[in-house]
Formats: sequence, structure tokens, C-alpha cells
Amino acid sequence: MNLLLSEVAQATQRLADAGVPSPRNDAEELAAFVHGVKRGGLHSVKDSDFDARYWEVIARREQREPLQHITGRAYFRYLELQVGPGVFVPRPETESVVGWAIDAVRAMDVVEPCIVDLCTGSGAIALALAQEVPRSSVHAVELSEDALVWTRKNMEGSRVDLRQGNALDAFRDLDGQVDLVVSNPPYIPLTEWEYVAPEARDYDPDMALFSGEDGLDLIRGLERTAHRLLRPGGVVVIEHADTQGGQVPWIFTEERGWADAADHPDLNNRPRFATARRAMP
Repeated sequence: MNLLLSEVAQATQRLADAGVPSPRNDAEELAAFVHGVKRGGLHSVKDSDFDARYWEVIARREQREPLQHITGRAYFRYLELQVGPGVFVPRPETESVVGWAIDAVRAMDVVEPCIVDLCTGSGAIALALAQEVPRSSVHAVELSEDALVWTRKNMEGSRVDLRQGNALDAFRDLDGQVDLVVSNPPYIPLTEWEYVAPEARDYDPDMALFSGEDGLDLIRGLERTAHRLLRPGGVVVIEHADTQGGQVPWIFTEERGWADAADHPDLNNRPRFATARRAMP
């Protein structure tokens, strides 16, 4: 075993002792980051090329600083995004949301679908949809100026229409014209603060995490926004906590102009996002 792989083994144990959820993965990712190689190429790093800065970044990860903040990048579907303080780090669970949304848009008999991403954050959802649904027009909104620093970096050169503003009032010019509304809004109850993983609680912006006593305050508002934006037959997709399964579909009721409200599981088979269709007149 070369020196670097030996150090990775030690780092894995240190991260595990610190409670890091994926110690081996993170130890290898940080080793690859510091040494400028792919994870699969760690064995090729010569002993003489070992960089002691590796232990500096391991110490940061031990303190539960997010891996993505240390490396400055996050991977989401086929994207590599720039992230850091002030913006929510995209999670793998949200990839299931985007996958469902892409399937839904492709199933529509629409040549150039119009898509709106509310609370876009890093831009992960909007950029993935723009990339994977190439004939779509994609619009995204973010309120936080701190987050927008990163959104603008990620969307530079893309065809996404990015705006700053409140998701509840956004895109009045698109009312009744949108085929798909998608959002990964804040949904953690304020009462759950102490149970949130340190990587999120201490580093992700509160604005992107918490939304009232039951976590559903913003989703209730977004229900009205989605209804305003969507054409009849258009679809909304909203992520929620796995503990909120069954609650969110009840916000999208027939009385409020919705049909086919349902919950869907993520890759771990936990309820992760709700969908509904704007009812036909």
C-alpha cells in the first residue's frame, strides 16, 4: 500500500470517529482534491508527492464542515456546481425530484415546455432541467443575495432565465403559461433544529432550511404560486422531508384547483416529494 492510501485509511477512521456519515468516501474525495487526481487514481500518487495539506482538510471535515465547502464543488446528476458559504448544498435526494420532473415534461405533448424553478439556490434543478430537456425554456428565482453569488457563477453561459425575487410573487409575466413548476423549498420545522445534521444546521443558510413550526409554511404559499403559474394540466413537483409524507399532497386539494395529488419516494424509498396537476376548467 502506498503512503497516500495508508493515510486515507487513517483519515477514514478519524472521520468515522467524528460522526461523519460517509467517512471512506469523504477521505478519498479529499485526498483526490488535494492531490489533483480522480478518486480512482489515488494509488498512482507517489509517496514523495504526498501533500501534508491533506490533514488540514481532514481536520476541517472532522469539524463537520461540508465536504462541498472544502472542495468548492458539488455534483448533481450530470452537473458539477460551485458551492460555498451562503448557498444550500444540493443533495442526492433531490436528483429523484428532477428525474420525475424530466419524465413528466417528456410525457407532455409540448414542443417547447416552459419550466419554472422556485427557490433555485445553487441552480442545480434549473440547470439539470435545461441540460436534460434541451428544447425547454427554463426560468429560476432566488431571493438570497448570498446564494445568488453562487447561482450566477453556475448559470454563467447557460440559457436559464435567472431572477432575484420572492418565489411567492415571481414570474407574473408567465401566469397561466407554465408546463412545470418545481421547487426544493425550505421545509424543516423550527422545532427540529437540534436534530438537523451539523453540516446543514451550521453551514447551510437558515433561509434554505426552516419554514415555520411544521416546516410547511412556504410550501403552502408555493401552492398558490404554482396554481397561478401553471396552465390547466400543468404539473407541480415539490420536495419535502421524509417525515412529511402524506401531509404535502393534502395542501394540493381539489377544492383549490388541483387533481392527482400524490407522494413519491426517493432512492431510499422514503417519501420525498409531492406532485399535483392543475385541474382542467
